[in-house]
Amino acid sequence: MSRADSGEDAGPNLDPLHAPKVFDDTDTRIAIAGHPLHAMLVAFPIALTVCTLGADLLYWWTGDGFWARVGLWAIGTGFLMGLLAGLTGTVELLLVPGIRSRPASWTHFVIAVALLSMLGANFGLRLSGYEDAVLPFGILLSGLCVGFTALTGWHGGKLVFDYRLGTGGSAS
Repeated sequence: MSRADSGEDAGPNLDPLHAPKVFDDTDTRIAIAGHPLHAMLVAFPIALTVCTLGADLLYWWTGDGFWARVGLWAIGTGFLMGLLAGLTGTVELLLVPGIRSRPASWTHFVIAVALLSMLGANFGLRLSGYEDAVLPFGILLSGLCVGFTALTGWHGGKLVFDYRLGTGGSAS
């Protein structure tokens, strides 16, 4: 068995079956009473992104400016909560060796940064005139954001449920 096959000094291509002990260190470092902060925060931007698409569709259907205003507030709050969730996720990525050493973690990071960029663009589009921004570009961007939210959430869920990343731990 070669050194690469044994997991010793495998470099960037780690064999998960013979991975070094660093792979086992996946407990959260940012938690409140043992509950991972990133996992608690991501629910808000997910829900608010979906609400934005719903508000856009209702504005399209009714023409009532109330729904365009709801969309502005939902995407703005979703973007800010996404930044906060992204900050906690980035700190986890950088502080926890078992998370940092997995390529799938970096893939989730890149997808999440792309999503945050889209959320910010959607919010920025609405700042100068929220009613005019909804059709056609706002609603299309909201649909794209919901799609990327689903992709990012699915990938993050795979990291938590399949790899058990960022769970447990004694941080408080």
